[in-house]
Amino acid sequence: MQWIGLPALAVVAGAVVLATPVEMFGLKLPEPILPMVLAFAWPLIRPSMVAPAVLFGLGLFLDLMWGTPLGLWSLSLLAVYAVVLASRNLLAGQETQILFGWYAGCNLLAFFLTYVIVSFNAGNAPSLLALLGQLIPTLLLFPVAVWLVERFDDGETRFR
Repeated sequence: MQWIGLPALAVVAGAVVLATPVEMFGLKLPEPILPMVLAFAWPLIRPSMVAPAVLFGLGLFLDLMWGTPLGLWSLSLLAVYAVVLASRNLLAGQETQILFGWYAGCNLLAFFLTYVIVSFNAGNAPSLLALLGQLIPTLLLFPVAVWLVERFDDGETRFR
């Protein structure tokens, strides 16, 4: 519950707060893909069968909240989880700069996959500025992913 349940609930609460229609000085709140942090951190902390199921649920929650096609964000989040899980042995013990490179690459993969699916579904390409408006705040959440990995990785003694 501590390393899957509470972060998932925090992501849901954060997504709901950031989806509120608040506008100050002509700017709206950013809408980062908060579960992307969990999709990157969970396979590095400890792979489990519960984490992909929770990511699937979080993706469906985002789809329902934003009105996107069902399964769109679930597929993207699970793709990131799969890439990080497959490269877990390479990433274990790496420096923060390397982890950021992987985090950025995984985000680019997820957003490219989402962009292609939305393009085919809508029949035309979505705005690249809107894509960057979600990608950049999501990339800025990297310190949270590193904090999660450091916090829970230190408590896991089986992998030392």
